Formats: sequence, structure tokens, C-alpha cells
Amino acid sequence: MSHIAMVSIPAHGHVNPSLEVMRALVRRGHRVTYANDPSFAAVIEATGAELKPYKTTIPTGDDVWSDDPIEQLTVFLDDAASMLPQLRAAYNDDRPDLFLYDIAGAPARILGEQWGIPAVQLAPAFVAWDGYEQDMAPMIEGLRADPRGAEYYRRFTAWLTENGSSVTDSTAFLGRPVRCLALLPKALQPQADRVDPTVYSFVGPVLGARAEQGGWTRPPGAEKVLLVSLGSAFTRQPEFYRRCITAFGDLPGWHTVINIGRHVDPADLGPIPDSVELHPWVPQLAVLEQADAFLTHAGMGGSSEGLHCGVPMIAAPQASDQFTNAEQLASLGVARVVESATVTAVELRDALIALTTDPEVIARSAALSREVRAASGADRAADLIEASIPL
Repeated sequence: MSHIAMVSIPAHGHVNPSLEVMRALVRRGHRVTYANDPSFAAVIEATGAELKPYKTTIPTGDDVWSDDPIEQLTVFLDDAASMLPQLRAAYNDDRPDLFLYDIAGAPARILGEQWGIPAVQLAPAFVAWDGYEQDMAPMIEGLRADPRGAEYYRRFTAWLTENGSSVTDSTAFLGRPVRCLALLPKALQPQADRVDPTVYSFVGPVLGARAEQGGWTRPPGAEKVLLVSLGSAFTRQPEFYRRCITAFGDLPGWHTVINIGRHVDPADLGPIPDSVELHPWVPQLAVLEQADAFLTHAGMGGSSEGLHCGVPMIAAPQASDQFTNAEQLASLGVARVVESATVTAVELRDALIALTTDPEVIARSAALSREVRAASGADRAADLIEASIPL
């Protein structure tokens, strides 16, 4: 069988979407290696893939991400520049038959071109559509107008040129892969009818049992369950959690599970009702499969899992593509969007009641769940990947 190499970064939103695909490829007899920081060794090796370690420069663990978009882009560029020579050293004497790469693992595209190895992008977020560059031009020009943004784009072009990439425009290099599997539901994709089906195939979300994450049991007396989670990177929100406790803690019949992350002390949140659970981390999918509603930051992973499980959502986006995801969920008729910094406890409660008592929202959530489940799967993704392996 073939040697397939996956390249990504140590971030749950970038790694988790690909894990079941790796497991499926291993199950089919392929040798799968996965380049990532050693901090993700356990979750990667649990799929049967072999870790190819590289040392990341991006924030991990207790490090704090900036909310400035130019600083975020610069962090990813710095990591790519650091990653490329490490990948070259790791794979020079162990070259794969096919590279798979997360959008933040794009140095694999350069190596693939240099070594004559095909490279397929596994996109954890939305992909480009016909006219994407024109639609994004105002935002990009705004970034370029900032001297720091101009320097970022200059550095990116110089890096691509120095490494002999045939594509030296950063937007095209990241957003216009030769082949791409989108690990998200097509329903979340903006301008889905303008996406080129010869390049992009929607195969997600690809979810597994996640038994290694543990389970969660719905309390016997809980009539309805709400999960509150702002993901893994934007959890320093004690005031928001206090408002959630006020909003939902005494709501008759409701049991609320709140993922507060590792940076918030439960003691700082005041009295906690028996109907509220606080955790530094939760097995999100296990909870969602038993939940009736989801208050989410609208990251691509959470948004996809919410659609998969058919739960109405309150979307409280924090950064990046989360704002686009939140608006898309609202346009699908399964969510309401709130501003986490200003929304009141009363408004949160009203949103939950309105969503979960609206027959149209319930029906739409169920219909989208059926649609998402029918169109996704690890085996379909593996079939498409195998079709890209050179004979």
C-alpha cells in the first residue's frame, strides 16, 4: 500500500477534522505519517498514524492568541517558514506517495512540487469560490493598507519565490489548491453554488466515536440539555460564563453543561446551581449527541458538529471565520447570533427559549442533520484520497 503524509499544526480545530480520515486510511492498509508538534502525539497516534515531529512556533498550551488579524496571519507565516526545513529533513529519506495538508500545513505543497509528489489540501474551513478574490479584495486591501499587513504580504511572496513555488501570490497559494477535500458540511460553505466541483469535494464533517475522549451521561432528571462552549482558544470569558449561569441556571427543566476552559477558576463564577456543570474541557460530541441546544463560538468544528447533531444554536463568534459561520448558521434557520461582550442574561435566555420552541427551527435542524450525515464520511474521503495516489 502507499505512504500518505499528513501535515498540520497543533490546534484542535485543524487536527480534529482530519483524524477519522487518517484512521480510515490506516484501516485500509496504508502507511500514514502525520507531521505535527509532539504535543499532539497521543491524539495522532491513536488513529494508527505515525507522528513525524516538528517544533511549532505558534501559541500552544497556556499561550494567548492575539485577536489582531495581521498578528494572527504573521504567526502562521512564521510557523510555515520554520516548518518547511523541518518537513524537508523529516521526509527527505522517507518520501511519501501523497501529501495531505491542512491550510496551515501548506509547506507540504511546496515540498510536493519540488519532489514531484501530488499534494491534496484537507480544508477544515470554508474554501474559495469563483470570484472569491474579487469578493475578498476590500478586506485584503484593508490589511495591505496597514504597514504591518503590507510587510506580511511582502514576506509571504518573498518566501514563496525563494522556495521556487510556481504560485507566488499568497492568496492563491493558500486558497487555490490543485485538489481539495473540504472537511465541512456544504451547508456551511459561503457561495456554495460557485465552488468548483472539479477541485473541491465536500466530505465533512468526518466524525468518529471518539471513545478515547470519554463519555458523558445525561442526568436522569434533565428534561433538556444545553451545551455552552467557546472552543479551546477563546475561553477566558468569566463574565460571559457568569451571564450564562444567570440565564440558564434556574430555567425549569434545563440542565446546562459549560466548558470554561483551563484559564477560568470556577470559584470566580459565583454560586453554581445544581442544574449547571462546569468543566475545563468536555467531550463535545458526546454531549451534543444528547443535547437539545448548543451555545457555540461558531468555530468550524463546533458549527459542523452542531449541524450533524441537529441542535439549534446560539452563535457567539469570537474571531476569524467564526463570524461568517455564525451568519451562515443564522441564514440556514437554525441559529441566532449574539455579541458575547454585550449580550445580557435575559437576551441569552430569550434566544434559547425562542429557538427551542420554534417548530420550524426544530424541523430545519433535523433536516440539515440528515443532509449532513448523508453527504459525509471517512470512507468517502478515503476513496477520494486513494484516487489521487499516483499509480
